[in-house]
Amino acid sequence: MHRLYILFSILTISLKGFCQEKYEIIPPENIKTILFNGPTDDQFPVITLSETLTLEFDDLYADEADYYYKIIHCNNDWTPSNLNKQQYLKGVDDVRITTYENSFTTLQPYSHYTLEIPNRNTKLAITGNYMIEIYDSYDEIVFSRKFMVYKNSLPVEVTLKRSRDLNYANTKQVVQFAISNTSQVLNPQQQLKVVLLQNYQWHNAKFDIAPQYTLGDEIIYKYDQETAFWAGNEYLNFENKNVRVSGTGVRKIDLKDLYHNYLYVNERRSDKIYTYNPDINGDFEITTDNGRNTETEAEYAYVHFALQYDPAIGFNDVYIYGKFNNYELLPENKLEKNSETGLLEATVLLKQGFYNYKYVVFSDKEQTIDYNAICGNFHQTENSYMVLVYYRGYGDLYDSLIGIGYGNSENLTN
Repeated sequence: MHRLYILFSILTISLKGFCQEKYEIIPPENIKTILFNGPTDDQFPVITLSETLTLEFDDLYADEADYYYKIIHCNNDWTPSNLNKQQYLKGVDDVRITTYENSFTTLQPYSHYTLEIPNRNTKLAITGNYMIEIYDSYDEIVFSRKFMVYKNSLPVEVTLKRSRDLNYANTKQVVQFAISNTSQVLNPQQQLKVVLLQNYQWHNAKFDIAPQYTLGDEIIYKYDQETAFWAGNEYLNFENKNVRVSGTGVRKIDLKDLYHNYLYVNERRSDKIYTYNPDINGDFEITTDNGRNTETEAEYAYVHFALQYDPAIGFNDVYIYGKFNNYELLPENKLEKNSETGLLEATVLLKQGFYNYKYVVFSDKEQTIDYNAICGNFHQTENSYMVLVYYRGYGDLYDSLIGIGYGNSENLTN
């Protein structure tokens, strides 16, 4: 099953048109609830060299298996850089994760693992993109995750605009930005690389945005369609921090071998008017309402999703999509039509908490994914944006990350 998941990971990335040669490996079915954070609540760690990142995950086999970590330095496009480990690490990697605990009084047993970097064995030496890979005791890769290390040398000011193209004024959001203190950059066209992210997601990232013009020591990027993103809609959500009581979005609870949480039936929203509904932009949080230790005492529950079948969806494949599955289209997240209810349904095993999710459509005929066919695109949608500025000087062997700018569409202007 592990090898099948890796194969499906490669297929999924290919279908997305992901240009990166280096991609995140999808974990096997026994690895759940991967949490990877820095000192802030970003959906993946973005840290300075003096800050700490924390990786946590559960192993449902609960057999205290040995896991090891390796770290790879990458270029701005996530291809591996030409550096050897001694150039980007202080110390060593390929070290066993020694901090783990078994679950306590839970119906689903699991082992919970925690890794912090830097630690006594491993410290990071330079900025840029990194990939951390987790291996088992047979030296087979289990999963991997991206993270970034930066030094804020070039301030970035970000502004969010509605599209000037009337065809997209109500459905897209445009990122405009300016990079300051660039007098040290001799050739911005060649030495700077810019990447734009919406809600910390890489599937629709925009790479290699060229500067438009220079004003003093500022480089200005005031594009329209070149830096425009589909606005999407607010995520759906549910809360099962008490698996025994129906929380937000949960209509019914049942106890079998494990708890089963049945969510309210969702419907296509692309033909509805926009309704403000605060979300966390696809993320999830592990929480309980009884003060229990979420690392080892939170329960797992089978969460039942249901979507009304709509002819507008056709016979394309529909998947549940969110940070909880790392925004991947996996077999377990695919909805199937229930001949008795007429609904599209799927059941996913998830740890107690608060979850954002939405439904996306994969077209087998076109070999494309429509991320907003069901939820719709509305310019009022709250989205967070990140501008990443990479620098490679003459003779450098890697892309350093020297500037990050943030923006939010709550401040969208015409």
